[in-house]
Amino acid sequence: MRATFLMPAYGWVPSGGFKVVFEYANRLVARGHEVTVVQPRRLKNSGYTATLSAYRRLRNAVEGTVELFAKPKILWHPLDERVRLLYVSNSDSRKMPDGDVLIATSWATVQSVLDCPPEKGEKFYLIQGYETWMGPKELVDATWRAPLTRVVVSQWLREVGERLGCGGTIYIPNAVDHGRYRVKREIANRPLQVAMLYSTGEIKGSADGFRALEIVRRKFPGLRVVCFGVTRRLSWVPDWVDYRRNPPQDFIVDEIYNKSRVFVSSSWTEGFSLPAAEAAACGCAIVATDSGGIRDFVRDGVTGLLSAPKDPEALARNLCIVLQDDALRIRLASAGRECVAALDWDRSVAQLEELLSESVACRGKLARAMAPPAGVFCGADAGRKE
Repeated sequence: MRATFLMPAYGWVPSGGFKVVFEYANRLVARGHEVTVVQPRRLKNSGYTATLSAYRRLRNAVEGTVELFAKPKILWHPLDERVRLLYVSNSDSRKMPDGDVLIATSWATVQSVLDCPPEKGEKFYLIQGYETWMGPKELVDATWRAPLTRVVVSQWLREVGERLGCGGTIYIPNAVDHGRYRVKREIANRPLQVAMLYSTGEIKGSADGFRALEIVRRKFPGLRVVCFGVTRRLSWVPDWVDYRRNPPQDFIVDEIYNKSRVFVSSSWTEGFSLPAAEAAACGCAIVATDSGGIRDFVRDGVTGLLSAPKDPEALARNLCIVLQDDALRIRLASAGRECVAALDWDRSVAQLEELLSESVACRGKLARAMAPPAGVFCGADAGRKE
């Protein structure tokens, strides 16, 4: 099978959405399939550009100039050498390789996939979030209703699809690489440290997370807060935060997740919340906002504590509860680790492989059914007698 993933941009920095696609690409080629990951400098006919601010358009122009002469090296995630990375100027169908399946990976890539001719492959849509924060709701919703086979990565996204009237949405959960993300330091024996992902993206709620942590530090003055992310440290990040920009994954596993008692997620919305799942696999208790997709592995009071988004005080209360009750922390962390153990990449890639392969097989059967009987010539000279 020849599979193509169409990405929304170049993958310069770590991204959960890119990481999921790269995991699938690695594991599909390991199963004998040909995989191409297409990364365009710009998307064509997405409707996305028209929604951008003047500042964002100017920044895109600057970045586009850089990208004319440079392409990213994906050093932040291991990639099988058999995965083909194709960097193109735009997402025009002529830039897409012929194949058996073609997969959109964000709302902004859907129109480009729809514009592709049949020889580019059966069309799928890997939905990793309800991306109304990236574009107008009416445009995002329209992509959900487009004539593609939809695959969602969480139960919450399946519920979103149902609300939008999209029947037949297929659920294949995101997973965790348990060979990398695992407990290396006993859950019960950890320093007074809390970890959080830092992002300048508004929906990640980092400002809410810092406000909650400031409240908690008044009660636990010895609390160490470690954050990591891909952007530079801005002035509004408190000086008591130990911020690590683009740390290696091994550092995140060993020095952040495995040395933290709690992982805090303050997002307003998440299609899944992969960092929280990976932190749980490393033995962190999860204290988070109910951002939607996180419900796949965090049940309030069972495998973590949840509070409403945009409520730093409620998030702080839950943090205090966990930090002052070590028995509760250990119980939540152990249950969370056990829950995410079921989120296995081998299982998820097998489900995706089966779905894609069945579609390819059906396409082949349809082509054979429409083919003329053996011996019948259907060219321009059909029916001509000598």
